[in-house]
Amino acid sequence: MNSIKELSTTTLKTVEYAGLLIVSLSTLIAFGFEISTMLNAGVVTLADLLLMFIYLEVLAMVAIYIESGKLPVRMPLYIAIVALARYMILDMKNLDTTRILGIGGAILVIAVAILVIRFGHCKFSYKEEHKKQP
Repeated sequence: MNSIKELSTTTLKTVEYAGLLIVSLSTLIAFGFEISTMLNAGVVTLADLLLMFIYLEVLAMVAIYIESGKLPVRMPLYIAIVALARYMILDMKNLDTTRILGIGGAILVIAVAILVIRFGHCKFSYKEEHKKQP
């Protein structure tokens, strides 16, 4: 029974690290394409910078996950805010008022969620990791 448990744990860890490697490599490739696009265009726009910031956040999230084994919940929320801001910047001319208000409201809801999570971590922080029961 222990050998099956060890094999399944090893297999899942291998798949996990393979997935993280694929996400990292894909992000680096996309980052390289974005740099190439900026060099070919000869101009750097705010949308380009925000996209590169998203790529950096994804890489930081992978690094934190590898180091700590925990996925920080706030990181994807930060990425979502930047992605929504980038979407607004890119399509500003084509967005009507209600869509702009909707996207702004979504950003506000995500920002409030981040504040609630931060408050929860500060107010109700974990004292110690719970010891596993045998």
